[in-house]
Amino acid sequence: MTRVNPLVPRGSSADRPFDVSITPENAGWRFSGLRVVRLPVGGRVRFPTGCDEMLVLPLSGGCDVACDDERLTLTGRRSVFSRVTDFAYLPRRTQVTLRAPNGGRFALPAARADRTLPFRYGPAEDVPVRLRGAGQASRQVNDFCAPDAFETDRLIAREVLTPGGNWSSYPPHKHDEQGDGESCLEEIYYFEVAASPAGGHGCGYQRVYGHPDRPIDVCAEVRSGDVVLIPYGWHGPSMAAPGYDLYHLNVMAGPGERRRLVRDDPAHGWVRGRWAAERIDSRLPLTSIREKRRA
Repeated sequence: MTRVNPLVPRGSSADRPFDVSITPENAGWRFSGLRVVRLPVGGRVRFPTGCDEMLVLPLSGGCDVACDDERLTLTGRRSVFSRVTDFAYLPRRTQVTLRAPNGGRFALPAARADRTLPFRYGPAEDVPVRLRGAGQASRQVNDFCAPDAFETDRLIAREVLTPGGNWSSYPPHKHDEQGDGESCLEEIYYFEVAASPAGGHGCGYQRVYGHPDRPIDVCAEVRSGDVVLIPYGWHGPSMAAPGYDLYHLNVMAGPGERRRLVRDDPAHGWVRGRWAAERIDSRLPLTSIREKRRA
């Protein structure tokens, strides 16, 4: 049975130069990974992709990306709460250099891959922005690396924005068995929490629970930079505290066909039937391809 510590507090997985470094080896699974790097003004970082396909996803700031002998520039964004961003795809077995003329933070979702696909650009304009749920279960999903939106070998990644006081990843669901109506996918949740108008730092909460024969039990406060690993089991809700919008980046990969098929916890799946009579939260979407002006 896979044994992992599912809660990874900010800084606890750091491996210079990365503030977050989740690999299949240190997560105790086979496919999914995530790194996050912070670069100062004019800073750069160089790394190999090894056996992984990766993305470069700006969390704040923009950067120049060099992959072997090819180059492109990412415009990026001020923060995850200000804009839908462009991104880059990095093939396996390449050497990569990121350079940030104005500094920034960059997520590197990853998956162990068999195919070598081309280095390429993902425009912000092509990112599907989808509104899910209704009422207090309303949320925004930026499906930038969904199977129907962007080609990879195994990697699936998306951003979820939850207005303060709302729940995402609800009803609780799982994707740990390959079969009819369900995929087998390891999943990483990386969190950021919007600051209050006074500049204070808020929090959110994440729930994960397992099966009788595969126990896992998480009900954790999460703050910016925290990570939750989901090797199996039901997960949800992701709860945004009132007054604090919540962001999470999902990174998924598994052994089967590249599809995201989930199974609701039968104790709570009935909730979906109520959404037809409720409106989506009027605060959504929280972001678009246009950069929000500073308050």
